[in-house]
Amino acid sequence: MVTIQEQVHIGPYWKNDDELFGIVRKELYTAVVGDIMDKMGLVHQFLSPRIQPLDAAMFVVGRAMPVLEADVFCEFPTGGNNALLAKPFGLMLEALDDLKKNEVYICTGASPSYALWGELMSTRAQMLGAAGAVVDGYSRDTRGILDLHFPTFSYGRYAQDQAPRGKVIDFRMPLEINGVKIMPGDIVLGDIDGVCIIPAAAEKEVFSLAIEKARGEKIVQQKILEGMSAKDAFEKYGIM
Repeated sequence: MVTIQEQVHIGPYWKNDDELFGIVRKELYTAVVGDIMDKMGLVHQFLSPRIQPLDAAMFVVGRAMPVLEADVFCEFPTGGNNALLAKPFGLMLEALDDLKKNEVYICTGASPSYALWGELMSTRAQMLGAAGAVVDGYSRDTRGILDLHFPTFSYGRYAQDQAPRGKVIDFRMPLEINGVKIMPGDIVLGDIDGVCIIPAAAEKEVFSLAIEKARGEKIVQQKILEGMSAKDAFEKYGIM
C-alpha cells in the first residue's frame, strides 16, 4: 500500500488562526475532520444532528466562545437571591459584546421553546469579526440573518423570543452539548452535514491529518474517474 503521505506534501500548513481557518474553508469539511478524530479515539465530537445551518451554503470555523442560557418564568422576577435575573437577557448583551475575531458564539442550557439567536445579534457579532453562531435551540429573524450571510446553526426557525423566557447566566466557561464537552478556545466546525468540536489540545494533529486525507481523497477520486476500482483504490491508497 502506498501511504497517502507519499502522495501529498506534509509540513506546517499554517502559522496562525487566520491561515488555518482559510485552509479549512477552502479544503476541509466536517466528514473528513470527523473521520480523523474517530481514528484518534475522539469518537463523540459531533453535536446533535438537529443543529443545522440556516442555509445549506453556510460554513463556520472558529474558536468556541461558550454561552450558558437558563430558562426563567418571567422577564423581571421579584424576590429571589440572584440579582442577575433582574437584568434584561441576563448576561446575553455582555456575552455578545465580548465576542472576538474568529470566535463562535455557542450556546446551550435552554429548553427548545424560544429563539437563542437573531438578526441584531448577528449584526453585532459580524461587526466584531465573529465567525458565526451555533445554538442548541432555535434562531429567528431568518430573512435578516440570511441577508447578512452570517453563519448560523440552530434547530431551525422559530420566532418566539428569549426575553421573558430565558437569560444568559454565564459565558466563557465549559459547556456540554449532546454529551460533547466544549471548552473556551476549542475549534467549532460546521457545514451542511452538521457541527463538530475539535479540542484545542488535539487541533494540530487533527487538522494536519485532515488536510492530508482531503488532498489524498482528490487523488483517489481522480484514479476512480480514470477507471480504478474502489477495492484497488483502497488497497493502494488506504482511503475511501
